Amino acid sequence: MSKVWLITGANSGFGRAFAEAAIAAGDVVVAAARRTETLDDLVAAHPDQVDPVALDVTDTAAVDRVVAALVERHGRVDVLVNNAGRTHVGSVEETSDEELRSLFDVHVFGPAALTRAVLPHMRARRSGAIVQLSSVGGQMSMAGFGAYSATKFALEGLSEALAAEVGPLGIKVLVVEPGAFRTGLFGNHSLSGDGIADYADTVGATRGFVETGGGTQAGDPAKAAAAVLTALNADETPLRLALGDDSIDTILGHLDQVRGDLVAWEKVGRDTKLDA
Repeated sequence: MSKVWLITGANSGFGRAFAEAAIAAGDVVVAAARRTETLDDLVAAHPDQVDPVALDVTDTAAVDRVVAALVERHGRVDVLVNNAGRTHVGSVEETSDEELRSLFDVHVFGPAALTRAVLPHMRARRSGAIVQLSSVGGQMSMAGFGAYSATKFALEGLSEALAAEVGPLGIKVLVVEPGAFRTGLFGNHSLSGDGIADYADTVGATRGFVETGGGTQAGDPAKAAAAVLTALNADETPLRLALGDDSIDTILGHLDQVRGDLVAWEKVGRDTKLDA
C-alpha cells in the first residue's frame, strides 16, 4: 500500500528530492511550502500524487489545522519529514536574541509542533516515521555556526528522547545529518554583523565559505533521498544517518576529540564525589 508523506520545505533542495523519491516509490506527497506556486511544476507532473499545502512552519497555530485537513483527505500520515530550514552565520557575540529565536522557530519549535500534531494518528495506528533534518552541525559546531548548530543540537536532543518514547509504539525516528550538498541552503542564509575585527579569521572564514560555496558542494540531494528511503525501509532503522564524506569524517573526528578529552580528564571528573 502506498504511503502518505508530509514534507515541509518540499519546493526545493532536500525537500524536493524527498518528494521526488517518494513519488517514484508510488507514494502520495503532501508537499508543504510557504508559497504553493513554487510547487506548480511538481503538481503538474504528478497531479494524482502531490497535494500542495501552504504552511510556514513558524506559524505553529496553523500546524494542527493543516495536519487535521490532510488526515481528513488522505486518512493518515505515514511519514513526516521536518525539512524546512535555513542557515545563519555570525559570531555568538554578534547574534541577537531576535535572530536566535527566529532560527529556533524554524528548526525546533516548528518541527516540535508538527511532531505533536502527527503523533496521535501514528500512535493510533502503531506505525509511522518521523524524519528530522539535522546536519553535521547537529553533532559538532564551528566558529560562525553557533546559532545554527544550537538549533540542530536541540533538535537532535528532542529526537533522541522521542525515539525512546515512540519506538515501543512502532514509530520510527530518523535524524539525518548531511554535510555539504548541492542545495540552495547557502543561498538562504542570514548574517549577524561583520564589525568585530577580532573574528575576521574565524567567523570570517565561515562566512566566506557560505557566501562563495553555493553550487560547489559535492553531495547529491537525490542520492541523499535514496539513502533516507533505504534507512526507513530497513528492519533496523538507525537513529542517526550521516550523509556525505565530509559529514562522516567530521563526526568521526569530533567523537575522537570528545573521547580524548573525556579520557584525559577522567580522573579529575570522577574525583568529585562526596567524601565518605
